[in-house]
Amino acid sequence: MVSSHPPTLLTVVERTLRDNIRLAPHSRILLAVSGGSDSMAMLHSMSLLAARFQLTLIAHGVDHGLRPEAGLELDGAQTLSQQLGVPFSRTKIHVSHGSNLQARARSERYDALRVAAQEAGAEWIATAHHADDRAETVLMRLLRGSGPQGLGVLPPCFGNLLRPMIRARKSDVRLHLERHLIQHFEDPSNADRRYLRSRIRHDLMPALLVESPGIVEHLNALADRMLECSAEENPGPLGLRRAQANALRKMLASPRDGGEIALGAGWVLKLERRKIPK
Repeated sequence: MVSSHPPTLLTVVERTLRDNIRLAPHSRILLAVSGGSDSMAMLHSMSLLAARFQLTLIAHGVDHGLRPEAGLELDGAQTLSQQLGVPFSRTKIHVSHGSNLQARARSERYDALRVAAQEAGAEWIATAHHADDRAETVLMRLLRGSGPQGLGVLPPCFGNLLRPMIRARKSDVRLHLERHLIQHFEDPSNADRRYLRSRIRHDLMPALLVESPGIVEHLNALADRMLECSAEENPGPLGLRRAQANALRKMLASPRDGGEIALGAGWVLKLERRKIPK
């Protein structure tokens, strides 16, 4: 009998880690945590799956110095991290007010996360983007006149960035928080209609959902297809990251045992055991 219930956030994240991201065992991941609903759900779900995928997690928060409440929100993230047994650290930066504030804050946040990941010895940085975020980003690109290649946004894995919740809906995140009684905070800037993303989220997307209830899934499918087309046209070289290089060295040290390494984007490098004729 087929269940009528949609998959839980935990199930969606597990599938994404298994089918789309395919991390090598013992990978170290820096989780970008702010205290907001999305990142707290990611922290909790990833902690529940860490042992199954043999992952080491480190949580890190970045205070942009833009809101006095940010420190308290990171305190909440630290409390949950401690309860889950995940080490937590934070960075405080200063982003000056002015034009293009969100883009500048995002750029400096990623810079801080990269530094924190390097200091923690983490090969990966995970962010809490979900399918609704991805759909909004596709719409933003369309409104700004982006071409097909610019629509392949927010893949599950790109470079050393992971998005374990990218196949989940915002509703999945809310249900997870409610089910597990996870306290979280909401950034008031998310409702500030001075920003294009906020107008898309609160004005455009509800109107589109009336006309097409599956619009989020449609836009995500479009992003996936554009990524596939881009990969077909420009496959480029497949570089090995540190964990993959270490795994390859082990395979080469014992070639008779064989093995395989997930390279991402669906590519797998296999070393098969063959009997060599005398």
